Amino acid sequence: MAGADGDDSLYPIAVLIDELRNEDVQLRLNSIKKLSTIALALGVERTRTELLPFLTDTIYDEDEVLLALAEQLGNFTMLVGGPEYVHCLLPPLESLATVEETVVRDKAVESLRKISQEHSPVDLEVHFEPLVKRLASGDWFTSRTSACGLFSVCYPRVSSTVKAEIRQHFRTLCSDDTPMVRRAAASKLGEFAKVLELDYVKSDIISLFTALASDEQDSVRLLAVEACVSIATLLPQEDLETLVMPTLRQAAEDKSWRVRYMVADKFSELQKAVGPEITKNDLVPAFQNLLKDCEAEVRAAAANKVKEFCENLPEDNREQIIMTHILPCVKELVSDTNQHVKSALASVIMGLSTILGKDNTIEHLLPLFLAQLKDECPEVRLNIISNLDCVNEVIGIRQLSQSLLPAIVELAEDAKWRVRLAIIEYMPLLAGQLGVEFFDEKLNALCMAWLIDHVYAIREAATCNLMKLVEKFGAEWAQNTIVPKVLGMANDPNYLHRMTTLFCINALSEACGQEITTKQMLPVVLKMSNDQVANVRFNVAKSLQKIGPVLDSNALQTEVKPVLEKLASDADMDVKYFAQEAISVLALA
Repeated sequence: MAGADGDDSLYPIAVLIDELRNEDVQLRLNSIKKLSTIALALGVERTRTELLPFLTDTIYDEDEVLLALAEQLGNFTMLVGGPEYVHCLLPPLESLATVEETVVRDKAVESLRKISQEHSPVDLEVHFEPLVKRLASGDWFTSRTSACGLFSVCYPRVSSTVKAEIRQHFRTLCSDDTPMVRRAAASKLGEFAKVLELDYVKSDIISLFTALASDEQDSVRLLAVEACVSIATLLPQEDLETLVMPTLRQAAEDKSWRVRYMVADKFSELQKAVGPEITKNDLVPAFQNLLKDCEAEVRAAAANKVKEFCENLPEDNREQIIMTHILPCVKELVSDTNQHVKSALASVIMGLSTILGKDNTIEHLLPLFLAQLKDECPEVRLNIISNLDCVNEVIGIRQLSQSLLPAIVELAEDAKWRVRLAIIEYMPLLAGQLGVEFFDEKLNALCMAWLIDHVYAIREAATCNLMKLVEKFGAEWAQNTIVPKVLGMANDPNYLHRMTTLFCINALSEACGQEITTKQMLPVVLKMSNDQVANVRFNVAKSLQKIGPVLDSNALQTEVKPVLEKLASDADMDVKYFAQEAISVLALA
């Protein structure tokens, strides 16, 4: 028996070994994902003495298997016996942190960062910090890039001599020969600065930041911009001007557009970090330049930040700065040649109305909104329409309707059907923002006119639009304003319009509910089963199939069934087919 028990206890690791040697990657991946179960079966001691050495020795596999392994090991603390044995997990993770595939390395670093928290300060110095040193002085750039992500997690909890060594290693990696390593160091510079003592931030970090921000590789320089935000928040206001601003000014005018893009992208965060005084003197002119940048990507990133930048300006002279410095640039961007720039601006420009107030909005911003509403790019128009509510709050619905609504109506009747289609899609959005009374007064007629448009795509979109409006405004509104007009089209001489009635009933039946469907819509559908045109008759069968589930069984049996049976013996093949399909779907046979 004892022998059998022994065999049983070896079983999990034997299976794992077999599966990890299997040629099928999926099988190997599955077995790695079950590692925690295997570790549980083995118990903590054998996990430490057998499973982890086995994994450490056999790390050479497909990247996705290694990725799964790196992720699993981050959650292994309890399976090796808790925090006092957590250092057993370091060897396999160290190997994984040096592999060629970036995703695997990143995951291994993430797991190492996670388990570093579970090391006691003593274990950190004895086990974890030597690992960081080995990675930092590795021959391959892969291990050195991984080391960059580990400094900040062990620095706060080690002794001052070890801290000095860590700072020295970080300095070395910041001037590494390999751009990938400098890039990794630059990306962790802000994070590392946050755990350093302020004196070392001034003495060490600033010089590293300045060096990385003027690196020959733009991919390194742009990451230094990100670090700038963290560093600026750590320093006292009086040091910012001398230590950070020269580098930031240089980055905002960098010869590489990627670096300028990063400055634009991080502009609001930089603005908060440096405070109102520097913002006024330095950042306003820098922002103007970014809005006028020669590269569209940079202009788009800056345009995206216009509202945030203006909101964060010091209140005492916010309006004056916006009107004299920012608005002229914004006016130019409204007619920019690049649609991404215009679209980025359109998504935030409406927010300026709340900052500038009613008079300025009416005088300066409304003409810009109007120009954007008429822009040939649909995304620009959509961004303006989707943000109408904040302008509505500032200038009121009447003013809005006098200025912007004619433009919307004009687009709704545009000769190009795609423009009409775009406006239909915005209608439910507009309706929600403008309210039911205003909608009935100004826009309802438009929505009904689209139902008899000569382009099928418009009629179809108008039908969907009605359904969304009913969902917004409710069944009672539908009964009073929409349903009578839709049902009136059933007698239209044009058969296409009669068919639109059926499509509308299909869409509205669910939203309107059983009573309206049975009492008002059903009689019209049944009457249309005698239509001269076969297309209308087979659409009657399809409509009955669609609205059937909304009706009660009595109406189905007494009213719907006879009509479908009559259509099932129609002379037209299609009418027959759809009627029979409806009978079987509604189980009326």
